[in-house]
Amino acid sequence: MFRFTEPSHSDIQRFLAAAAASPLSYVDVGIASQSDPAGYQLDEAEVLLGSGEVVFERAVLSLQSWKMFDLGWMQATPSAESIAPSVNVAVVVKHLGFWSLNGCRVVYMISSEGRTERYGFAYGTLNNHAEEGEELFEVSLERGTGNVFYRLRAASRPRAVLARLGYPYTRLLQSKFRADSCRRMKQAVNDART
Repeated sequence: MFRFTEPSHSDIQRFLAAAAASPLSYVDVGIASQSDPAGYQLDEAEVLLGSGEVVFERAVLSLQSWKMFDLGWMQATPSAESIAPSVNVAVVVKHLGFWSLNGCRVVYMISSEGRTERYGFAYGTLNNHAEEGEELFEVSLERGTGNVFYRLRAASRPRAVLARLGYPYTRLLQSKFRADSCRRMKQAVNDART
């Protein structure tokens, strides 16, 4: 949904309420985890956040509070306090002098322990999103080295007419989001130290 004005809190809440009835815009749940999802552009970014259990805990908290979207030009508002499957998310993006409001739904969680401890989730696009696909957000702690990483992985393709017409610009925004999101997570983990 494209707009010429910034959506208000009540606009976002109405959007989230309507999203509850909206289906996913794709059928292949899990495509962000695949090595080569047919028909989708696959993108990935990863950044070292630091080292140790405390950094990992801060990274998990940052992910749970959606810090990776706290970018100024983009924000995410979930429909519930906790991240869990079926939670809907309104992603608001400011670009080219207008705003877009895009719906997503958490489709699965990531959690494992062992040599590498992981925490994260993936959300999929709803029918009211300009793109079609899935995005995965994950933090991990490598037990052997103590290194903590933030990774995001997206499988997407344009869905809305404007997204298809402006696909080179869409790709630029996606690249900017990956870089800014990695920077923001690193900053969020570092800010929690003080």
